[in-house]
Amino acid sequence: MCGIAGLWRSEGCAADWLATQSRVMTDAIAYRGPDGHGHWSDPAAGIALGHRRLAIVDLSATGVQPMTSADGRIVITYNGELYNRAEMAAELGRLWRGTSDTEVLVEAIAAYGIDGALERANGLFAFAAFDRGSRTLHLVRDRLGIKPLYWTKQNGILAFASELKALRAVEGLSFTLDAGAVASYLRYLCVPAPRTIFREVEKLAPGHRVEITGQSLAVRRYWDLAEIARSGQHACDRRPEQEIVEELHALLADAVKRQMVSDVPLGAFLSGGIDSSTVVALMQRAAGRPVKTFSIGFREEAFNEADSAREVARHLGTDHTELVLSVAEAQAIVPQLPAIYDEPFADSSQLPTYLVSRLARQDVTVALSGDGGDEAFGGYVRYQGIARLAGATRYMPKVLRRLASRSIELLSADAWSLLVAPLPRRLQLAHAGDKVIKGAALLGDDSPLDMYRRVVSWTPEPAGLLQGVAEPADVVDRLGSETRGLDTVSQLRLLDLLAYLPDDILTKVDRASMAVSLETRVPLLDHRVVEFTWRLPSSRLIADGQGKRPLRAVLARYVPAALIARPKMGFSIPVGEWLRGPLRPWAEDLLSPAALADGLFDAAAVRRRFEAFLSGRRDAQHGLWAVLQFQAWRRVYA
Repeated sequence: MCGIAGLWRSEGCAADWLATQSRVMTDAIAYRGPDGHGHWSDPAAGIALGHRRLAIVDLSATGVQPMTSADGRIVITYNGELYNRAEMAAELGRLWRGTSDTEVLVEAIAAYGIDGALERANGLFAFAAFDRGSRTLHLVRDRLGIKPLYWTKQNGILAFASELKALRAVEGLSFTLDAGAVASYLRYLCVPAPRTIFREVEKLAPGHRVEITGQSLAVRRYWDLAEIARSGQHACDRRPEQEIVEELHALLADAVKRQMVSDVPLGAFLSGGIDSSTVVALMQRAAGRPVKTFSIGFREEAFNEADSAREVARHLGTDHTELVLSVAEAQAIVPQLPAIYDEPFADSSQLPTYLVSRLARQDVTVALSGDGGDEAFGGYVRYQGIARLAGATRYMPKVLRRLASRSIELLSADAWSLLVAPLPRRLQLAHAGDKVIKGAALLGDDSPLDMYRRVVSWTPEPAGLLQGVAEPADVVDRLGSETRGLDTVSQLRLLDLLAYLPDDILTKVDRASMAVSLETRVPLLDHRVVEFTWRLPSSRLIADGQGKRPLRAVLARYVPAALIARPKMGFSIPVGEWLRGPLRPWAEDLLSPAALADGLFDAAAVRRRFEAFLSGRRDAQHGLWAVLQFQAWRRVYA
């Protein structure tokens, strides 16, 4: 895995300017590739490609980038891995200079064209390929969005990079804060693609490529997940469950084995949940010795998954490393988060993800993870909850639904908390009033997609915290039409795969791991696995109130159900406790009148929310964490 960057001024420019800009761009993301750097430029064409190398496969000079095809026509700078390198190399049938997948990819582009190469490629990647013959630049991101790619076109310059900070190093480019993107960020804790925090810059969406020739620029989709979902659900696989599980087992075993190819030490993250345990079990099956596994724990029991991970590791016989963190150790990382994540980002699991990456990097250079299992196999509880509520209210007139919603909302969140207080302890919920009010609001929503928006919104009305800012079309507005014709569970899974997974989960993993020069791989997101899941009806993924049924069946061959039969905890931190305790001075500073004085935020509204949170009356910790992370980011970058 690596860092890539480059720029193109199509009318040509001075060689020294190109060389300088290419180098400052790659220097800004040197941690993504500490093993070397390379630069290629063509001053007559006005283009430069830069690369920072994290050497994983083919550690020799034959893997150095940027790399030129044998015929001299295609030049590539590439961040990624091809898991079917051997098959693609055999099909091309030529003598190879080395064993790197970069060489196979650049030769495939030369032989088959960009679309032919992408159709054959199985991997995770973001790359730029320049065709010197036609003077065409291709920017490409992998099917699921595992690797990032940012780009901008302004002042006659087309620039691209793995991270925003590399673009900001380019001389002569502008970066204007996008207030609408701030609103989206407050809602979702990240900035959904294709927007970024800057008006002038875009994220390339998963499964898309940009083609630039002279003054012509076109964004094209080369892998259509929505069409795959619709066609798969139209002709669902109705075979007996055992046959389906057998095929899935073989497919997952192949995906894991392919992703274990490495010329450097390799291990895995292990939380003790279904997804990471399945990946580790299949790794241990394929390995000749104990797999190295890593987990992070917290002393706060409600957030600690270390015990479960330890039990699974012991059962599978892995070489397990566990680090239980003190509050002080974890909090020491908080000021570093803006630099690590580069763009405002507030999924609180960002911190433990970075810490487990740092832990793993002490022993390995590659780590496999179980990310993507919930989205691919229907694991989130919200899928079932929204489907049931939408089904129960389908035939209830809108006026009655809204009357019921408003009736519940007549009492404040505080009043509802008092009403449920006498219930037995086992039925108690933290911030019960907030949950009752949010649940009541769902009754007034007109569709499952509206319910989904409300459930995944951490700041339901972000414009209320901002001054004079209108929220742009959100994820549901932009992508809702992609889900037409699907059942409710399939609609929600598709939305998560198109937006939440790449914009939040995979962004988090990429930034956290690459900050410590660790490559992460995600076998559950092998595109063949994802396509397979769309051929299964929702009733095969979720049954008897339990999601991920086929994946559970695969795991049951290796790990007893008792070891993973526990409530899902997620991978988060005790944000609320920390903000009310040792992180309060940090928060007070970022939310002070002086810090909010530039007029973007409504300082009084932010302060009211913070005080309600401090009093314990409101469950607003995640929305406040978003404001705090933005404020911290702005001090570093804005």
